[in-house]
Amino acid sequence: MSTATTPPAAGPKGPSAWGPALESIGLPLLALAGAVLLFGFFVWLGGTSPVETWVLLFKGAFGDAFSWQNTLQRAAPLMLTALCVAIPQRAGLMVIGGEGALVLGGLGCAGLPYLFAPPQGVAGTVMVLAAGALCGAAWIALVGVLRQYRGVNETISSLLMGYLAIGLFKHFVEGPMRDPASLNKPSTLPLPESNLLGLIPGYEVHWGLVWGVLACVLAGVWLYGSTHGFSTRVVGGNARAARLVGLPVPALVITACAVGGGSAGLAGAIEVAAVHTNANASLMAGLGYTGILVSFVARHNPFAVIPVAILFGGFGAAGSLLQRRLDLPDASVLVLQGFAFVLILASEALRGRIGELWRGRSPAPAATTPPSASPTPSSPTVNNAAPVVAQQEAA
Repeated sequence: MSTATTPPAAGPKGPSAWGPALESIGLPLLALAGAVLLFGFFVWLGGTSPVETWVLLFKGAFGDAFSWQNTLQRAAPLMLTALCVAIPQRAGLMVIGGEGALVLGGLGCAGLPYLFAPPQGVAGTVMVLAAGALCGAAWIALVGVLRQYRGVNETISSLLMGYLAIGLFKHFVEGPMRDPASLNKPSTLPLPESNLLGLIPGYEVHWGLVWGVLACVLAGVWLYGSTHGFSTRVVGGNARAARLVGLPVPALVITACAVGGGSAGLAGAIEVAAVHTNANASLMAGLGYTGILVSFVARHNPFAVIPVAILFGGFGAAGSLLQRRLDLPDASVLVLQGFAFVLILASEALRGRIGELWRGRSPAPAATTPPSASPTPSSPTVNNAAPVVAQQEAA
């Protein structure tokens, strides 16, 4: 008697296991490499050597200690604004209003001394940073509330609320909170010197880098190592199934939005307390929008946000070197970021196909079936076909 044989199960190191890993790592890397190549073609059209541009791009970002310090300082806020996209996305929401949360976070940080005098030293610094984080958390949490209780699309609402936040920022900075001494560039009163965020000893990098790395690590541990984080990811995977098993979906979604908004608000507070010392128009430098790109390249993984933010911080740091050596505009690196964003989105069309290609190279052997026997009354085929035949005869 012949027996049925089943295909061998793929082991943990089989093609089906390697496919998703290759996609998660390989596709973003290919998209970034393509963006760099396109940027070289772009500057070549303007009469500049692409090879020299690529070399200076690397030197300006990672060429020496000064470049590294500039890169890390620019990467600190990008880590936090990327979390404003990554954490809500894990709950199933695509929030792109990090720029609004950032400017309100900076406004809240600079505005706390208008309410009362913070204590001197570390306690006062923590208070002004917490004020900025709370402003950002409340602002993005409102996006989650609108989504859960009014059905408003979070992408549109967060984008529009970003413009509203910028309008509120300009109103207060140029109006009720304006420093009378700021003439040409409206700004708030500077923070007390004792509440400023200083530099890491031995480096020209402020403590905001530590805050950014710590926030990414804590967010990753929360998402992948806690019950609450697992519940949040379940909601992002299938909100209907999450409701069926009794998870508090609205609370989890709003919490994820608040955590993400708090991260962007903290980024704005750090920019005030460590870079500008007051709230002014320099806060609106597009860090919230660059954080969207960082989160997409990192596949919304808080741990992967750290190296990706450093990479894009390096791109920003290299802009000044390109301007000095090649007479390119400092903002030319924005073209590179734009190419990267377009290619990252386009690479999503290939997601899922790499694994199919791997499986196509090593197809599993087809299962052999035993010789068909005569149908028996207990055969499901006969039982299922009989009513159909009876209906056809009746017709």
